Amino acid sequence: MSLPMTATHDRIVVLGAGPCGLACANALRQLEHRNWVVLEAGSSVGGLASSVVDEAGFTWDLGGHVVFSHFREFDRLLAELFGSDELLIHDRSSYVRFGNRWVPYPFQQHLGTLPPQDAVACLAGLASVRLRGSAGQVADDFGAWLHAAYGTPMVERFFGPYNTKVWSVPPREMSATWVAERVAPASLGGVLAAALRPRRPHSTWGPNATFGFPACGGTGEVWRRLAARLGNQVRTRARAVAIDVRERRVVLAGGEVVDYDHLVSTMPLDQLVACAASAPDQVRRAAARLRHNTVAMVGLGYRTPTTDPRSWLYFPQADVPFYRVTNFSKYAPANVHGGDISAYSSWMTETSFPADQSFDPQALTRSCDEALRRHGLVPEQAPLASAHVEVIPYAYPVPTLRRDQALAEITPWLEAHGIHSRGRFGTWRYEIGNMDHAVKMGIDVAHRLITGTAEELVPAQHAGAVVVGSRS
Repeated sequence: MSLPMTATHDRIVVLGAGPCGLACANALRQLEHRNWVVLEAGSSVGGLASSVVDEAGFTWDLGGHVVFSHFREFDRLLAELFGSDELLIHDRSSYVRFGNRWVPYPFQQHLGTLPPQDAVACLAGLASVRLRGSAGQVADDFGAWLHAAYGTPMVERFFGPYNTKVWSVPPREMSATWVAERVAPASLGGVLAAALRPRRPHSTWGPNATFGFPACGGTGEVWRRLAARLGNQVRTRARAVAIDVRERRVVLAGGEVVDYDHLVSTMPLDQLVACAASAPDQVRRAAARLRHNTVAMVGLGYRTPTTDPRSWLYFPQADVPFYRVTNFSKYAPANVHGGDISAYSSWMTETSFPADQSFDPQALTRSCDEALRRHGLVPEQAPLASAHVEVIPYAYPVPTLRRDQALAEITPWLEAHGIHSRGRFGTWRYEIGNMDHAVKMGIDVAHRLITGTAEELVPAQHAGAVVVGSRS
């Protein structure tokens, strides 16, 4: 579309070359708005969805990413970037480790595979909350929601320990407002039917029951291809250290100043507020209340063939450091040295820590390797071919009890000053924190700025009608 003459001169600066920032820039390009730039602090694109190749030739993602979509916009983007033979399609095969057995995912839909004593206890607990009608009650916190939804026995056996491992925060300190499709339901009739007459070992629940993965390059290949399309208007090693909200200027490390009319930021919201020197105390206090965790991705490659057919596995138990492990060589043969899965396999583990907690990477690597062998995923004598550690300082934005209150104080102030914070950590809303959500947010904010179209994922009260050419 053609733009009004006044709009073509407005400068849109995008902070961050992850899925949201790149999708925003791509949408601006498609809308024929040319006065934009993407500033990425790191040396490469992709953000949390980037991939690395270690010295031994193994590819690793920064955590367990798969390609699936809620949105046509994301589907169209993938179709533009990849040929039909460049995305490998998988049916999810996922399990929970419970004692010495594997329980198909979702745990709550496969209670019949538990030891009889545990199955009876979990079924009785579920029946109790259903008969009391407590499952429909509004819970103040995630811990209470879990007890009301599934019953205490299931919470004690799986949901409590697992969620504590993932978030590094007890469920009672988290809000229940984020759950939506992130946690699978469990109807009493359905669970009883599955327990008494187990049929299929896998559930098709959830948007990732079938997923794609790039044949080469890991998840990061998606964003490398998109960035290549955008050319030199995507700048790496351009880290924002200060934002003058009155003059609408971004100051980069090294002193360069970049002017903007509208700023789309995908950097963590607390860091964004810290960069804005004129942010009022109320906004700064709200940003200080936001919590996140850190994840260590320990990738382990082995000189043993890839034979396990499963996709990823969950570990709620305390004697295993990681909460999830991904059968990464199963996703794509190119993820191992030489692409030879007849000789190599690779497992990608994820271990969560509180944001302020340090750890020993070497000790964690040894512990992850030992756990993979102990639980039968890797032969005891299989030689280790690669061990690679990536620390993701901002991994999950924790939906704490006070999160929404904090966001209600921060986001309107930013929007009033032409700063549109989007993406997983830009919105600090894990419930819209997948890659497809990030792409949708990036596209929507671009269309909002150029055409005034309302955004679908960002609450309307946090995103007023702003069209490029205005300074509201």
